[in-house]
Amino acid sequence: MPAAEAAGLKLYHTGAKKMMQNKHYLGDDYYPAIIDNETFVAAEAERVKRQAKLGRVFDDKPAKVSKIATGFKMPKVQIKYDDPFTQAEYVYSLIESEVDV
Repeated sequence: MPAAEAAGLKLYHTGAKKMMQNKHYLGDDYYPAIIDNETFVAAEAERVKRQAKLGRVFDDKPAKVSKIATGFKMPKVQIKYDDPFTQAEYVYSLIESEVDV
């Protein structure tokens, strides 16, 4: 990316984009401000304008909601192995989630 190279950065366009969208550069409790809010907003407006011009505006995908398995069941252990690793593998294979994930 020519602008990143001119600034002495070896970044691909995705890295430069993420860098320009990083609000930490505005300053917070940990990071000092290295860009003012006006420039940050102008850069984002330009990015959005170019994105629209190139036809790269897509609807956000809905967040995938995952059910977390918190309930488990296990039948009684029927087989006993002499090798503890084999026994553990067998016992763990019996554990079933009570939640469809």
